[in-house]
Amino acid sequence: MPLVSMNEFLPKAKANKFAVGQFNMNNLEFAQAIVDAAIEEQSPFIYGVSEGALKYMGIEFTVALAEAAAKKSGLPIALHLDHGSSFEVAMKCIRAGFSSVMFDGSHYTLEENIRLTKEVVRAAREMGVSVEGELGTIGGVEDDISVDEEHASLAKPEEAIRFYEETGVDCLAIAVGTAHGMYKGEVKIRYDIIEEVTSKIPVPVVLHGGSGVPDEAIRKSIAAGVGKINVNTENQVACTNAIRKVLSSNDTVYDPRKYLTPARDAMVAVVREKIRLFGSNNQA
Repeated sequence: MPLVSMNEFLPKAKANKFAVGQFNMNNLEFAQAIVDAAIEEQSPFIYGVSEGALKYMGIEFTVALAEAAAKKSGLPIALHLDHGSSFEVAMKCIRAGFSSVMFDGSHYTLEENIRLTKEVVRAAREMGVSVEGELGTIGGVEDDISVDEEHASLAKPEEAIRFYEETGVDCLAIAVGTAHGMYKGEVKIRYDIIEEVTSKIPVPVVLHGGSGVPDEAIRKSIAAGVGKINVNTENQVACTNAIRKVLSSNDTVYDPRKYLTPARDAMVAVVREKIRLFGSNNQA
């Protein structure tokens, strides 16, 4: 099966009150773990690729890994640029074979964010590629971008509705209290903002910073209208902890397969658990 846009499954997710996971791809083992868990659970999913990961893996290898996963699994899989910083980066990814892109104009004024996002949507739609937009500022650390709690800002429902109406994005990430990375304190998600926005627009809201959010908060977010949830840090932590465990217990290990195999298995467990929590199992 070829890679698909998020429109192959997000409308169903919104209608049937489940969420599709975006699991970030950082190397071969991440790609394998994510698709293996999805095959077990018969779930659609999204490979998220940040600009940092794209530089690390190379765009050709990135697309080839995602295409191989789609061919092997037969599942609906979207390859999605995460937090794209410009029109040029989005177009580069589309030309390379990405089936979905995010343009993150949240640091611009509302008017400029709308203008720039509309340009991406117009070009992407011609290619059958889905687009995610973002409103509000989500705290935490993502790649080299760090936003402290003081400068994180919640999305205003009226602005989010206007943003959708003027851009026509396929899903909308809004800042509702989550943060990138792992949480150190209590998570306070504004379900009222999610409900107000999703009741007025036909596309789902995206929850960024899904790692470390309590299960009950995830369930409430999905019930409120979240249809896409991003997870990366939990996989990174599981991967690294498994590697540390192997290397600390045996200092004669030098074959990468000896520590990357348990790392991959640890990530399969994380993704499997998230798919079941999100309710996307058996929705492929």
